[in-house]
Amino acid sequence: MSAKFTVSLDRIIEEFSLEQLYMPVAPEEVLVSSAEINRPGVELIGFFTFYDKERLLIFGNTETEFLRRFSHEERAKNLDALLSHKAPAVVITRNIEPMEELLAAAKKYEIPVLRTSEGTSAFISDLVARLNIELAPRITRHGVFVEVYGEGILIVGDSGVGKSETAIELVKRGHRLIADDAVEIRKVSNKTLVGAAPSNIRHFIELRGVGIINARRIFGMGAVKITEKIDMVINMEQWSADKVYDRMGIENEYTEILGNQIPIITIPVKPGRNLAIIIEVAAMNNRQKKMGYNAAQELLHKLGMDFGQEPPAPKIRSEWDSFN
Repeated sequence: MSAKFTVSLDRIIEEFSLEQLYMPVAPEEVLVSSAEINRPGVELIGFFTFYDKERLLIFGNTETEFLRRFSHEERAKNLDALLSHKAPAVVITRNIEPMEELLAAAKKYEIPVLRTSEGTSAFISDLVARLNIELAPRITRHGVFVEVYGEGILIVGDSGVGKSETAIELVKRGHRLIADDAVEIRKVSNKTLVGAAPSNIRHFIELRGVGIINARRIFGMGAVKITEKIDMVINMEQWSADKVYDRMGIENEYTEILGNQIPIITIPVKPGRNLAIIIEVAAMNNRQKKMGYNAAQELLHKLGMDFGQEPPAPKIRSEWDSFN
């Protein structure tokens, strides 16, 4: 998680259809590394104690009107001091005409100046949301990622256990494939992980004995999806007669990925088990649990075997890396 990610300015320009007022270098050479932005306030009068030069600078009506209160010389001095810290770029909202002092300072320090017709608050909201995704901490793990009844299910397990075959069966039953073999996981918030396939293997899936197939080409656009939130992890493993498997599902188990806790269950694999149907039921059951209903606890209540007021403490698995 210590790795630092960047997004090039040309991707931001393309995403938000920004007008290029001044571009001293190729936009793909300008890298943005902060998901936060600067909407200058006290910086316009020289206070830079907590200023972060890695953030994009946003100028809207408020900043522009405030600067108009100064004389030409004061404006030039204040903007020169601000842009001397060399922000990645300046973005002007609401199609406001840029001040000549701003353009002069931008040219002096070779800072790109962009413009959008969007309102300032709406633009900042969309920009920060996009940057949070692009710059999110991430890892790539071996597994299969599918969407089942709206639940993002990450299937992990040893190579050859049947993850891809199960994914194909789920796709045939109307669910959607997101990634096979390699799943790129991004932490977009302290509660949300999003999974996707690396772009070079997106929609492809490997079936032993058949080879590589393109799920989108064979099953159609409705059978695939680009990204999805990870709601649950299913660990598939070969059935072992010496191992005791959970038959009640009273206790909730979690695994930790990038600091986030995700529900996890283990499904033993042996001939005759319809894994696709089991995963469908697991997805629906996980959704019920999120809504506050636990069938095992209701059954124990009907049998007069309540645990009391406090539910069992959740178990946190620490062997995530062993699934890969």
